[in-house]
Amino acid sequence: MEENPVTDEKENENPEEASFQDEAPPIEENDGKAPEASQDEKVPNPGEEKSPEEEISDLRDRLLRALAENENLIRRGRREREDALKYAATNFARDMLAVSDNLSRALDALSGSVEDQSDSIKALLEGVRLTEKELINSLERHGVSRIVSKGEQFDHERHEALFEVPSPDTEPGIIVEVMEEGYMIHDRLLRPARVGVSKKADT
Repeated sequence: MEENPVTDEKENENPEEASFQDEAPPIEENDGKAPEASQDEKVPNPGEEKSPEEEISDLRDRLLRALAENENLIRRGRREREDALKYAATNFARDMLAVSDNLSRALDALSGSVEDQSDSIKALLEGVRLTEKELINSLERHGVSRIVSKGEQFDHERHEALFEVPSPDTEPGIIVEVMEEGYMIHDRLLRPARVGVSKKADT
């Protein structure tokens, strides 16, 4: 039987490669599963139960937190309700101040020559004065009060300075003229007073 020279040449063509293939360890196929943890590694157990003492402590903490949050909600709701009732008339009161300003301007314009007016004009002027007074009283019943400004120290939280007046007899920063009255509603500023403030006289 004749030998096949071609087959013999392929078998002996690269003996080193053949030897390497024979010595290489088989490749393990990975089927997509995670490698198994070693015995030394501690795997957490999600179903591990807490001791009764730990459960009681945890429940007590949750209860205390829930009670604190509920108390804060009650306190916040009470404060918001009180503020809503206390300052509900803020916008309406601010609009009424414009009416009071117009009545004051009318009185200032007529008061200088009241002696020369007829009885009917005097009666009208007195009616306007009483109307202004009743309006101010109505605002005061709802917590609106006028800011006393003239002769007081200027306060940037309650006053708005329109101009400065040189005054050698008055300390700087004293309100010497009020252009528009300011008002408070309870403890909040409703409208700042627009004033003129004294300053050091030029020498």
